[in-house]
Amino acid sequence: MKALIIGATGATGKDLVNVLLQDPVYTEVIVFVRRPIGMTNPKLSEILTDFDKLEEVAGSIQGDVWFSCLGTTLKDAGSKEKQWHIDYTVPATFAELAKKNGIPKAVLLSAYGASPSSSVFYSKMKGELEEKIASLAFDQYIIFKPGMLLRKNTDRPSERITANVLRFMNKLGIIRKFRPLSTSILAEKLAKAPKVLPSGKHIIELDKIFGF
Repeated sequence: MKALIIGATGATGKDLVNVLLQDPVYTEVIVFVRRPIGMTNPKLSEILTDFDKLEEVAGSIQGDVWFSCLGTTLKDAGSKEKQWHIDYTVPATFAELAKKNGIPKAVLLSAYGASPSSSVFYSKMKGELEEKIASLAFDQYIIFKPGMLLRKNTDRPSERITANVLRFMNKLGIIRKFRPLSTSILAEKLAKAPKVLPSGKHIIELDKIFGF
């Protein structure tokens, strides 16, 4: 399979690139990035992309499956409008081009609690993106909705503190469905899904990801 990725420079995206490159089922991996990711591999191709002008790379959006690991925080984006553009507008536009070009499979990294009817900005944004991509009717559409993610060498103290609290509570048998998930394990699940699931829409919820 020929795989395309947006969001390849994020923690999960980087892990996904590595997993796909090691998987013989994926014969080609194309990443759409603003700047080179510093990796070399015979299977890997980089498309330097201005995500505000995706139509310029539309001809390169060709393959068997595309993955969206794109996302940012409100703090990093600087405003809700900018976060909406990165988390919703860019992947939605990419999805439209992928559908137009006949890519049959789509895998979206969303978030726990995502819902278009949510009163929480982030959850509403992610939920609306899920629905937008669903409306395009890909042959296979897979949505992952993880909770707390563990990034390697995270520089965010809040992540480390929250992860430690969750681990402690999990050991006590409390809220085990909310146990932290490493980005490396999530990447393995993302890569596996389009290979083993049938056609149609699939939602892999937080408490199902570990056993998938």
